[in-house]
Amino acid sequence: MIHAAIYQNERKECVGFSFTGHAGYAEAGQDIVCAAASMLAINTINAMERYTEDNFSVSSDEEQGKIICRFDTAPSYEAGLLLKTMILGLSDMADDKNYEEYIDLTFEEV
Repeated sequence: MIHAAIYQNERKECVGFSFTGHAGYAEAGQDIVCAAASMLAINTINAMERYTEDNFSVSSDEEQGKIICRFDTAPSYEAGLLLKTMILGLSDMADDKNYEEYIDLTFEEV
């Protein structure tokens, strides 16, 4: 199962996220749940790097299925919008009856 944690500050702004684990929906290379979640995270990070001036750190370990993204400060409006878009996609996956057992989405105050 993929454990996706969204880190929020006291104002409920997303200030980071982490994904850990593998979905287990199908064999490696055929797992559409893992591919979709990974693409949401990677595309969000790439878009924030390209289209915002925000400072954030990223670490990953492909073998463990881990990616962590953390902001130094509250994200800009643009980065916040990109993060909301990622969260929308994750929420849709986690709420879908076909995929809900393969992805766990939580929100944590940090």
